Amino acid sequence: MKRKIERVLVTGGAGFIGSHLCRRLLQEGCEVLVFDNLLTGRMSNIEELLGHPKFRFKHYDVTNYLYVEGELDAILHFASPASPADFERLPIQILKVGSLGTHKALGLAKAKGARLLLASTSECYGDPEVNPQPETYWGNVNPIGIRGVYDEAKRFAEAMTMAYHRHHQVDARIVRIFNTFGPRMQLNDGRAIPNFFRQAIRGEDITVYGDGSQTRSFCYVEDLVEGIWRLLNCVHVGPVNIGNPNEMTLLGMAKKIIEVTGSKSRIVYEPLPPDDPKVRRPNIDLARKVLDDWHPKVSVEEGLQRTCAYFQAELAQEKKSK
Repeated sequence: MKRKIERVLVTGGAGFIGSHLCRRLLQEGCEVLVFDNLLTGRMSNIEELLGHPKFRFKHYDVTNYLYVEGELDAILHFASPASPADFERLPIQILKVGSLGTHKALGLAKAKGARLLLASTSECYGDPEVNPQPETYWGNVNPIGIRGVYDEAKRFAEAMTMAYHRHHQVDARIVRIFNTFGPRMQLNDGRAIPNFFRQAIRGEDITVYGDGSQTRSFCYVEDLVEGIWRLLNCVHVGPVNIGNPNEMTLLGMAKKIIEVTGSKSRIVYEPLPPDDPKVRRPNIDLARKVLDDWHPKVSVEEGLQRTCAYFQAELAQEKKSK
């Protein structure tokens, strides 16, 4: 059913994607409440929003009891550490927010009659044996590997969301987010683009794992947020891939970032981490069908130019503060 989205809770709203979503929601005229324990989110991501009359922030761990006064039209559950560096550093927290946090968010959605949009991930497909990956593909995941804490937390979150939809009639949406980049990513994120930018701007060797032939599909955050907004307002229930279907190798991305930054860095190679996906590319046919022909509009090259300025400023500030 269609509904007007006016008052929204964003869990993890101080994170990379969450903070971009908050801005979009405010632009759409929504009142935005953010709960974030700042484990990986940063106040600097939302600092400029704190004075907005329709924005409220609460430092809170959403794995605890979740309560909001008044009416609520939607909950966007984006709370979770999400970078490879976090898989080893914060495994229990990832599992807890994917399970307990999702349970609390769904309970609140049920109590308020709110629509819940779950931030899921392409990691649900694991190291896929099908390329590109459609929503109908069940994946190839190692549940006890290092990456399993994130993969299985999100797969469980999807299962719980659909259970609440079927059993309690909670109005639910699920976005499977593919590799996304842009301003407000963490410097030490552990993902390819932040790593490459940090190393290139500093003039350090750029680390490529394996031979760099493994592929990813990089979507600029502005396009992702547009897709999420459309998904929040559409009638489709169930997972929808949102990402850029243009596939490229990680070695190719490293070379592009060297070019964008004008760096003299050289590329060095390290062993491939366990269970690192060899391919990652979304089939976005469903998104085109149910999200009014949504597709990425910002090219990778343009997105990298925009992102470069952010990383240069962040690294300059970091150097100054030392």
